[in-house]
This record gives sequence, C-alpha cells and structure tokens, in this order.
Amino acid sequence: MSEDRSLADSRWQRAFDILAVIGPPLTVATALLVYFGWARTDAQAKAMGFDVSLLGYSVQDLVLRSIPSLFVPLVWLLIASVLWLATDTFLGGQRTAGHRTAQIRWFAMLVMAAGAATAVATWLVMILQPERTLLYVPYVMAAGVLLAAWGLSLWRRSSARRGPNFLAGPRGLERTLVFTLVTLLLFWGTADYAQALGRRLAVSYEERSGLLPTAVVYSRDRLGISAPNVLEDSTGTAGKELYKYSGLRLLVVSGGRIFLLHDGWTLRNGKVVVLPDNPSVRIEYGNPESK
Repeated sequence: MSEDRSLADSRWQRAFDILAVIGPPLTVATALLVYFGWARTDAQAKAMGFDVSLLGYSVQDLVLRSIPSLFVPLVWLLIASVLWLATDTFLGGQRTAGHRTAQIRWFAMLVMAAGAATAVATWLVMILQPERTLLYVPYVMAAGVLLAAWGLSLWRRSSARRGPNFLAGPRGLERTLVFTLVTLLLFWGTADYAQALGRRLAVSYEERSGLLPTAVVYSRDRLGISAPNVLEDSTGTAGKELYKYSGLRLLVVSGGRIFLLHDGWTLRNGKVVVLPDNPSVRIEYGNPESK
C-alpha cells in the first residue's frame, strides 16, 4: 500500500515539475502575443486617426492577429531552442561519461563571457547612442543574458567542486532575476517591433485602400458623412426618405462598430468613418473591382 502511495506521489511530483518548467514560458508567450497584438493595433489606429479602444478587440482577437506577424520569428525561436537543448544534452552526456571535462568548462566560460559581453555592449549602445538603436537590440540583449546564464549553469555542472551547498542558496533568486530580466527585454522589443509594424500597416492602407471591399451605406436618417469623395444621394420618397452614401471602403467590423475608409484615403487627409453595426443602417459590400 505504501509503495502504491509512493508511486502516486512520484507521478504527481513529475507532473508538477513539468508544469513548473512549461508553465512560465507558456504564460510569457501568451502575454507577449496579447501585448504584441494590442501594441500593433494601437500604433496602427493612432496613425489612422482614431483610438484603439473603439475597435473593441477581445484577447482572442489580439492573439489571432499576432500569430501571422510572429509566425516566422516563433519558428526561428523554436529552432534555436531545439539546437540549444541538443547541445546541452550532448555536453551533459559528455560530462557524465567523464570525457572532455576541461574542454566543456572552457566552452562554458567562453559562452558566459560572450553572452555577458553582448548584453553589456548592447546596453551601452542604447545608453550612449539611443538614436542609432535598432528594433532588434532588446532581443540581442535578451539572447546575451540567456547565453551568460547557460554558460554559468554549464560551468557549475562541469566544475569539480560538487559540494551539495555550492552556490545552492541564491540559485532560485538568480533564476527569478534572469527570467524577469529576459521577460522585460522581450516585452520591450515586442513593443518597438509591434509599433513599427502597426505604423507600416497604416501606410499600407494608404497604398492599397482601392483594394478594400466597396461599401454602400443606406440609412433612414441623414448621417452627414463629410469625408472626401463620399457621395450622398436621396433615393426614397417624399414621405419616406432613404439616404445613400457611396465612395466608401470596408476597413473592419469589430466591437459593434463598422469602420470605413473613403476613396482616395491618405494618412495626412483621410478620415475613418465609424458607424454602428445595427439595423439603423444597411450596408451593401462588393468586390473592389465593382463600382
């Protein structure tokens, strides 16, 4: 009976260990996806002249809008993680077998020094020459911190000093500090990259607004849309007015609102028309080629 209980406790312990390893990175990845989606949308909305809160995107919407932009970086990150895991496993096997311990220690010191130098150099560049800072600098700094932490860990494991209390005290705090620092750097880099991408998307709408679906708005009440190139026609009878607005393009439908651009929309002089998504207006959509 005690053996079964011990086996069950061991299984639960392994499950908790797996959650402890997977949980924090998965939480950070999800938070980064949400933050990236919000920062990109916020920069795009500001460049186009309205506030991001009008869109009313949910957390799921932000994550789904982040994945296409982050697909390639995430693939490269996973490839780098697999290569790191394979290298660490190989070196661990060599150390366990007692082979090339000195070489492994030298390699660990080299990795630790390279990672620390990379992190410090990028930090100095950002302080001394902030105008020359590139979007990927926070990611380079985060990679340097991770390399330094891995080199230190590898050096400890390959060290001949294997006492049970050797640097055991601060390791939990050390991991927490490294994890926190890398997380902050990732959010920093994500904010810069997302804002740049959001502004680029706003510019792309200026270049391809003519490729958006056409929208013809019908309303019983006069809407008074004053955007350029928007034509207002009265198509109803004298007793039952019906107003028609043409020259509009569909941008997005979200948060109970319909966002429209006018023909010839530009960042400098363009206006975003926002209408309620309810039966008070009727909208006919068409292909960009149709008039």
